[in-house]
This record gives sequence, C-alpha cells and structure tokens, in this order.
Amino acid sequence: MIYKERMTAHIEGDFVVFLIGMRFNQLWKIHKWLPVMIAMPKMIKELYANPHLGLIHHEMWMSRTIIMVQYWRSMDQLLAYAKSKESEHLPAWKSFNQKVGKDGSVGIWHETYQVSHGAYENIYANMPAFGLGKAGILEKVQGNRESAKGRLNV
Repeated sequence: MIYKERMTAHIEGDFVVFLIGMRFNQLWKIHKWLPVMIAMPKMIKELYANPHLGLIHHEMWMSRTIIMVQYWRSMDQLLAYAKSKESEHLPAWKSFNQKVGKDGSVGIWHETYQVSHGAYENIYANMPAFGLGKAGILEKVQGNRESAKGRLNV
C-alpha cells in the first residue's frame, strides 16, 4: 500500500540501527564472495523465527556493495546474537576469517547506532511502509510534527 499523505514513524523506547554489508572487490572470485552472500539470509531467517533475539525489521539493497539496515530492540540483544555459539553468526564469521581473511576479495562492514527515544525523526511521502515506518508505528504527519524540528521536539 502506498501512503500518499506525509507519514512519520516512531518506535517505543530506545532501539538500535545496525547497518551491515559486503562489497565485491574481486567479482571473478565467486568462490570467495558467494559463501559470504548466502550466510546472511540464514541469519535473517533465524532472527525472524526467534523474535526474542531482538531483531525488529530489516531492509536490504544490492549492487556492488550490499547494504542491509536492521532495527534491533537493544544493543544487548544485538551483541548477544553476535557472540552466541548457538547462532548462525559465529560459524559464518569464522568461515569468512578462514576463507577470505585479509586477501582483499570481499569487503565486509557494519556500523551500529544506539538511538534514544525521541532522538530521531523521519518522513515518508508517497511510500509504502518502509524502514522505521515498518519497524515501528507509522502515523500521518500533523500538528507540530509537520517539520523535522517539530518531530524532534526541539
């Protein structure tokens, strides 16, 4: 559904935005990047099957650099998942380090942002529910929320 009116989203409490991705540095080395690429869907499936782990929602874009935005309930949950010996993450990370390491064929990256309640703003126009609008609660923009400053309550 496309929301033609201006919309904004909020989420109850603090949350975490986790950006993660990979870059194909040497496209011809499929044997290096394909295992990295197919590891993430396994993790996402595991996370959605176990909501108590803390993933709220994700979005992904693909080109030479793959970018995934994840919304997590807390930093503790994100870090616990990353370190869990029972999760899909540690075997994938170990495999990457053994098979790719520092050879330069595949780049991986992530950035993590801990977001305090009310310390963010967003706007969506002529968009379906997307990003934080899908992770949180999407509402029509009205009143003091018409501007970024108003949505930030500053």
